[in-house]
Amino acid sequence: MGILEGKRLLITGVLTDQSIAFHVARLAQQEGATIVLSSFGRAMSLTSRIAGRLPTPAPVIELDVTSPEHLAGLADRLLEHVDGLDGVVHSIGYAPAAALGGNFLNTEWDDVATAVHVSAFSLKSLAMACLPLMTGPGRTSSVVGLTFDATVAWPKYDWMGVAKAALESTSRYLARDLGPQGVRVNLVAAGPIRTIAANSIPGFNDFEEVWNTRSPIGWDLTDPEPAARGCVALLSDWFPKTTGEIVHVDGGVHAIGG
Repeated sequence: MGILEGKRLLITGVLTDQSIAFHVARLAQQEGATIVLSSFGRAMSLTSRIAGRLPTPAPVIELDVTSPEHLAGLADRLLEHVDGLDGVVHSIGYAPAAALGGNFLNTEWDDVATAVHVSAFSLKSLAMACLPLMTGPGRTSSVVGLTFDATVAWPKYDWMGVAKAALESTSRYLARDLGPQGVRVNLVAAGPIRTIAANSIPGFNDFEEVWNTRSPIGWDLTDPEPAARGCVALLSDWFPKTTGEIVHVDGGVHAIGG
């Protein structure tokens, strides 16, 4: 019996088999969970195709986390595939090109607002849209999001770094307000992984030297599984009294000075 036996999960952000979210989905199924994936727009075809590479092909529903209509109908669309939820994985982030790459002082508010809306506010939106399926007498559930350590200013990460800081703060307030309903809210701060999202970040290759130099136990930019394992652990009942936490799965870099 796996640590997620009988759990029903919504997992966002599966794009390719290098996505951390894909490996969360794969490991979750291996640990006994039933999963539903979400995607949006042009990415839907990618997600649908990659869903077939999971141990058990998973249904894919359309979800734009900035759309009130999509959020309002999310519970009903999920009920077509599962009769409730025990966990949600938030693996969503986006910033316009003008908000990245060293343009911090010149980025316009509209671009900043987009980054914060998609990357941070959506954690609250997603949790609230799923809440009716996650709560009830005697029930507990888990919301897990992915972040990139926002305690420092990274080169060229700019307003996405600010959005990640907002995401981390949002998770703490959600932990406070949803805890009485049995919902735990935690984040995994993953080290850099070569994904489609990473390719859109100018200067991403600079992170490789940082992690090669500062990680005391080493780090592989091509291996999403360690971060995925952290997510699966937080989705399980092995952390029944952990909420408002950020678990670093980054080879230890966050703890080591430059």
